Amino acid sequence: MGNTDKFEMIAHSYDTSERIHIAKVSSDAIREYVVDANRKKAIDFGCGTGLVGMNLLNDFNSILFLDTSQNMINQIKQKISDFNIQNVDTLCFDFEKGVLSDLRADYIFMVQVLLHINDVEFVLSKLFDVLNEGGHVLIVDFNKNEKVVSDIVHNGFNQAKLTDIMTKIGYKNIQSKTFYHGSKIFMGQDASMFILDAQK
Repeated sequence: MGNTDKFEMIAHSYDTSERIHIAKVSSDAIREYVVDANRKKAIDFGCGTGLVGMNLLNDFNSILFLDTSQNMINQIKQKISDFNIQNVDTLCFDFEKGVLSDLRADYIFMVQVLLHINDVEFVLSKLFDVLNEGGHVLIVDFNKNEKVVSDIVHNGFNQAKLTDIMTKIGYKNIQSKTFYHGSKIFMGQDASMFILDAQK
């Protein structure tokens, strides 16, 4: 996944008050789409230091924290140890570089992860394969923002175009909405965030 080396460097100082706040509003938005999941397995995909997944521990039977950055995973392992959390696991893995044929989940959520992924369709196809039948992927990310100019991330996403890509892959019952507006939250620019729910 893109920018892994950057995340390796900032892992130990990642949990700023702003990121904790964005994680809270994001996990609250995800929770609205999660139904009767206390027997279900989830993956926090591109989990970083686990800020979102930690907020959702009680909503699922288990959560796998998955990231390409070993230092981020180390931060989560420390939290798991500090708080004696039982229903979690961790995995350092890059879907753009390999295959995990035995990995399965009922829910996959990813918050501000897609903008770091070069080949969006490829990774969303891989996640489709990981989902159990009837499972959901929940994407939280920035709406397309022309003010953001970057060589290292997408400048957000058009919800309709993302829906088209996911329909082509085979996802169904796709719904999305903008749920949050913030000041200077995306590369120093005011921006809005959407949530998209899609089912296998």
